[in-house]
Amino acid sequence: GKSTLTADLLVELAKRGPVARCYLGLGSGEIGNRIKRWPLVGPMIEARLADKARQTRTKGERIPGLATALVIYAFSLLRLHRFRRMLDLRRRGVTVVTDRYPQTVVPGFYDGPLLSAASAASRPVAWLAAREYKLYAWMAGHRPDLVIRLNVDVATASARKPDHEPEALRQKIAVTPLLSFAGAPIVELDSCSPYPEVREVALAAIDRTMRR
Repeated sequence: GKSTLTADLLVELAKRGPVARCYLGLGSGEIGNRIKRWPLVGPMIEARLADKARQTRTKGERIPGLATALVIYAFSLLRLHRFRRMLDLRRRGVTVVTDRYPQTVVPGFYDGPLLSAASAASRPVAWLAAREYKLYAWMAGHRPDLVIRLNVDVATASARKPDHEPEALRQKIAVTPLLSFAGAPIVELDSCSPYPEVREVALAAIDRTMRR
């Protein structure tokens, strides 16, 4: 899996110089899980928030309102903060391994702009959506030195992520080949292969990239 491979890569890269892991996701899933654990009202509140989030990221739907758009925009600003921290580490000569990476090809999910899938119900929401898209375009414009892509089939993904909707997993798997990451070199790995093989191919790709 992604977490296991990331941990192993950090150990190996640390032998060669300064290295850091940067999480570039939103972290909204963990926040939702925390809310769900609140006594009595937690599951109800989490379900309502999840429904609003689903509506926002679904093409053909309408963003629920300005309050929802502001919360989502705040999450995008948090991602921007993490991205700038990553760039600062890179400028200082630190090898950075990122978990996730912003993109603009697929809005609404998969680390794409969250306010660009559904339609805006008002001018303020439309303004926030345009601002957010520019943030993502700026981040996505920074080409990674190497992308290690773990490909997986729907059955395996569902077994590993039983809390995810199968249709959402199918959508992600379908659009994965469309993500080009500004033309970065991409190493395609089959996450269903034996892990030692996956790890070896990933490390070999990193060696080639660092030699260049």
